[in-house]
Amino acid sequence: MIIDLRSDTVTKPTAGMKEAMFSAAVGDDVFGEDPTVNALEVKAAKLFGMEAAIFCPSGTMTNQIAIRLHTRIQAEVICHKYSHVYLYEGGGIMSNSLTSVKLLEGDLGKITADQIKAAINPDDVHAPETTLVSLENTMNKGGGSIYTLDEIKPIKELCIENGLKLHLDGARLFNALAESGESPEDWGAQFDTISICLSKGLGCPVGSLLLGSKVDIKRARKVRKVWGGGMRQAGFLAAAGIYALDNHLNRLKEDHSRARALGEMLLKLPFVSEVFPVATNIVIARLEGISPEEFMNKLDERQIKSVKFGPDLVRFVTHLDFGDEGLEEFGSRVEQISF
Repeated sequence: MIIDLRSDTVTKPTAGMKEAMFSAAVGDDVFGEDPTVNALEVKAAKLFGMEAAIFCPSGTMTNQIAIRLHTRIQAEVICHKYSHVYLYEGGGIMSNSLTSVKLLEGDLGKITADQIKAAINPDDVHAPETTLVSLENTMNKGGGSIYTLDEIKPIKELCIENGLKLHLDGARLFNALAESGESPEDWGAQFDTISICLSKGLGCPVGSLLLGSKVDIKRARKVRKVWGGGMRQAGFLAAAGIYALDNHLNRLKEDHSRARALGEMLLKLPFVSEVFPVATNIVIARLEGISPEEFMNKLDERQIKSVKFGPDLVRFVTHLDFGDEGLEEFGSRVEQISF
């Protein structure tokens, strides 16, 4: 058995999801005529209490569209230095929107209202104009760390006071909500736009949604089109999203429980000096005395797949294709590793 813990994007559609996909009613989405895409967009927007949504191929596209909407040439985005929008989207902030970035430090990838306030540029000809704050929940590089509403509300108030837009990269937002118990609608009230990913914890093969106002989503459709993201009979993919929202939200805490158990297994290894606090489904282990490559080679020999996450870090991500049997097998395999 191969144990693939590189990401929660490696999941395969379940039998029920496949059935929903194969039976989907479809049309041409660029013409706005795919009934299943339309239903998914309405469903997601309603879930978060937002006006509208747009279905896109990837979370990178939904994030980058949001940045395009909320910035302009010579503007600036404030985000954490480890944000996905900065580190893992191919320099898109610059190449897509000709926009500068101000990177902040923060505990486990999270930033505060006070930090953001200090980072807002003055009205000065020498400085780019700050127009957007982008947050990430859960925070990938923070080991799946979670923002709470109490942490977000002061940031929202600050953005309103300073005329800034607030975007959320919510690729794993449903993981955060599963742990916090907070409602999607309360989160929708805090942000101008939210990106949610369907192909991570929810287990869909493809797709993300950008949520926002009717005005912003109308503009987003034009940006999506020019970036080549307009799809035709996309209802086959959207049906997977509807199925996931109906059937896969309540099981996310199972992934979190297995992630915590996996973290405890890793801590028992003599060459693991630290495991980041496991809040959701991401486990980051810090190594001592060996390199990530050495550890990963040992894992590969035992058919365990992982990801290097820094000069001394390795990441594991639990998901719906990693069950109790896989967890038990993981433990038995890694306890045999020695250097």
